[in-house]
Amino acid sequence: MFPIRDHNPSGRTPYVTYALMAINIVVFLSYVSMFNDPRAINAFFYEWAMMPVLVTTEGTYDTLITSMFLHGGWMHLAGNMLFLWIFGDNMEDEMGHVPYLLFYMAAGIGAGLTHVIAGPYSQVPTVGASGAIAGVMGGYLLLFPKAKVDILLILIILVRIIPVPAWIMLALWFGIQIFGGLGADPTTGGVAYWAHAGGFIVGLALTIPLFLRRGGTAFWNQTDGHPPHPEATYPYVESRIPKIKRKR
Repeated sequence: MFPIRDHNPSGRTPYVTYALMAINIVVFLSYVSMFNDPRAINAFFYEWAMMPVLVTTEGTYDTLITSMFLHGGWMHLAGNMLFLWIFGDNMEDEMGHVPYLLFYMAAGIGAGLTHVIAGPYSQVPTVGASGAIAGVMGGYLLLFPKAKVDILLILIILVRIIPVPAWIMLALWFGIQIFGGLGADPTTGGVAYWAHAGGFIVGLALTIPLFLRRGGTAFWNQTDGHPPHPEATYPYVESRIPKIKRKR
């Protein structure tokens, strides 16, 4: 189950979101060939990825930024860019281009610091834009809790696209990060659950001033928590899976 689009069009061209996506893709393409050479990719990540033990002992805080533009594989990159494309344009629309960029970077740095606090002596390199994107999702939850998000649901042979309110999808995602973080050891690698959760909370907190300037709950009441403009509509595509009638 994962989101594929929302029904919340933006009112302006999201130049910063597009630029962030382009930078992440170009950076990944610049070193993707190194994955065929374990020694080369390990040396590259040692230099540019965020390693908590080096941040803690040597103060390599610059890697909190550089690691945000690195990814560990094609699926890692594709998943992050999909989430950024779905939720980033609306946050940029509400915040403005430059404030949104600063917001994105702050959420990413906050996510990285949360990961360091969770495992300060971990020697596992951490890469990915997911912490910053989690911040975008946290802000989106505050501003557009009832915006529709289309979820691709796959249950064995059942495939459906189901629209759900954003708060359900985002709350479920955040809950997974919390429970995942409680059951994971940040020193052994894997998903950086606490970075995701930290970025989400930082993004939500940084959006509160904008939410209050928009009128707080009055901003929700204008459209009952839906986007403050007409929602996008998509044609319904019926599943091609044949229906089998019951035998009598």
